[in-house]
Amino acid sequence: MEELVTIELFGRSYTFKAESEIMMAKDVADYLVKEVSRVETQQSIKSSNISKLAIMILAALNIANENMELKKKHSDFMHTISRQSSDLIRSLDAFVQ
Repeated sequence: MEELVTIELFGRSYTFKAESEIMMAKDVADYLVKEVSRVETQQSIKSSNISKLAIMILAALNIANENMELKKKHSDFMHTISRQSSDLIRSLDAFVQ
């Protein structure tokens, strides 16, 4: 079931349809708003002349970077688990024989 989620960025409301779980969609939207606010605050300290588009791009890059780091960590973790599982299976096979 599609539901609507509304967020506010730069004093404007944006509404979108959430095709996934509504709570997850709200969490994602809230995360974006927080990241945009964080970048806006950080950049306003450095320069008061940064565009809203630049703030959105920086927020998107930060989120994309975090996502890629998490994917890398997940991949490394899965590789470690796979290796350890193989080692354990070999050890068990050697013990049983």
